[in-house]
Amino acid sequence: MRRALLAIPLAAAGLLGATATPAPAQAATGHVAGAPQPLTCLGQGIDPAAQLHYQAETFIKAPLSTVWNLHTDVAGWPSWQTAVTSMNRLDPGPLRKGSQFRWTTPAPATATTPATTLVITSTVQQIRPDRCIRWTGPAIGEGLRIDRGVHVWNFAKVRGGVLVRTEESWTGRQIDADPATAAKYLYPGLDAWLADLKAAAEARR
Repeated sequence: MRRALLAIPLAAAGLLGATATPAPAQAATGHVAGAPQPLTCLGQGIDPAAQLHYQAETFIKAPLSTVWNLHTDVAGWPSWQTAVTSMNRLDPGPLRKGSQFRWTTPAPATATTPATTLVITSTVQQIRPDRCIRWTGPAIGEGLRIDRGVHVWNFAKVRGGVLVRTEESWTGRQIDADPATAAKYLYPGLDAWLADLKAAAEARR
C-alpha cells in the first residue's frame, strides 16, 4: 500500500498527462507515495489554501468505460458505496458542468461534534469524459459543517486496467479549528470510496 499524508497546502498544477505509468496488477488502494503532484481537471484543482486535504489512488482491473460510467452515474452510488445512504440528482441527463446532486453520509461523533448525517450538495465544475471530474459544495449536519469541499478525480487507462487518483480538500471554521480530527474521517473515507469503486467495477468487468 502506498501512502502519503498531506499536511500542508499544495499549489494547483496542470492536467494529468495522457499517459500514465502502468500500475502493478495487484496494486492496493492507498495514499500516494512521496510528494504527489496535485490533481487537476481542466486546469482546476483543490483549494490550495486548505489546511486539510488528501490524495489517494488505486488500480482497477476493469475497462475505463466501466469505471467511468459507474463513478459518474451518481444516482447509483448507494448500490455500491456503503457510506452513501441517499442520493438525489437535481437535474436530468449525464453529468456535465453545472450538474448538481444532493447526497447523505453518516458522520460519527467526535470529541467536539455529535454523530450526525451530513447532507452534501455537489456541483460539477469541470468534467472531461473518461479523464477527469471536479465538483465542489458544502456538507451540513447537526453540529457539523464543512463550508466547502473540493473533490478532483483523475482516470488514466494503463496496462491491464485503470489508474484512479483522487484528491479532496475541506475548508470551514470547524475544519480549520481542528484539522487533525477532521483528517481522521477524510482520509479513511476516501480510501473506502476507492475500495468500493474498485470492488464494484471489477465485479462488472
